[in-house]
Amino acid sequence: MSRILPYLLSGISVGGQYALISIGYTMVYGILRLINFAHGDIFTVAGLLMVYAAATMPLYISAPLVIILTIILGVLVEKVAYKPLRTAPRMSVMISAIGMSYLLQNTMWYLTGGLAKKYPTLPWISDKINVGGTTTSRVTLITPFLTVILVIFLVMLIKKTKIGMAMRAASRDFETAQLMGVKVDSVVSFTFIVGSGLAAVGSMLYFTNYATVTPVVGAMPGLKAFVAAVFGGIGSIPGAVIGGFIIGICESFIKGASWTTFSDAFTFGLLIVILGVKPTGLFGESLTEKV
Repeated sequence: MSRILPYLLSGISVGGQYALISIGYTMVYGILRLINFAHGDIFTVAGLLMVYAAATMPLYISAPLVIILTIILGVLVEKVAYKPLRTAPRMSVMISAIGMSYLLQNTMWYLTGGLAKKYPTLPWISDKINVGGTTTSRVTLITPFLTVILVIFLVMLIKKTKIGMAMRAASRDFETAQLMGVKVDSVVSFTFIVGSGLAAVGSMLYFTNYATVTPVVGAMPGLKAFVAAVFGGIGSIPGAVIGGFIIGICESFIKGASWTTFSDAFTFGLLIVILGVKPTGLFGESLTEKV
């Protein structure tokens, strides 16, 4: 057990980070039927914002400020890249999403000169602790609990509030919800607010373990979070969370078996298998599209 525990803890921690990112993918897809390819880059921007904010102001100011700025960026991405194409063909929206991703990446390259930036040490959560004879950072234990708490809060918000009801209506039938008086623009903006805020929180947890930020560092976690969303059933928040944890744990044990080279291949191989066997994912629903 002492040999397995470090990999299990690491997998649960990484899985929680993937889960927080994948929620952004699954919520946007659930309402707009759109894969927000820029989501991983928003995650990276949050990391760079923390690097610069923590260098000029105390943490109790910089952390909330980074979350707010990341949310503003997410809303701006929606207004600039997606809202004008609301009635455009799916291919046009996908190209716009990819273009926004590269725009954010190249902007970060320009502003940083492509140099890796050291992520600041966050007090308390970066501290080392002993669990079952294994030394790990406190963030490893905090991540799964924080993820579950945030997801429970989010599910309650969607089930019990007026904006949540509007989100569920829009996810079922976007056009009909609009005709029934649902303010779909507000619903979409709120969706990006939640997704971007969770990406900012996920970036703080992720970069506490991986302390270097580069303009493209969010690409791989973003892709793996997307796989987690597909695995769990894209459009399903609990499914995205479960998918994130499963991928994180499997990836950790693969690395522990000295097969690090194949850890990424496993994730994308899993995507191929899921799409072939159960395209809707574990908890996804088969929706009939109108033509």
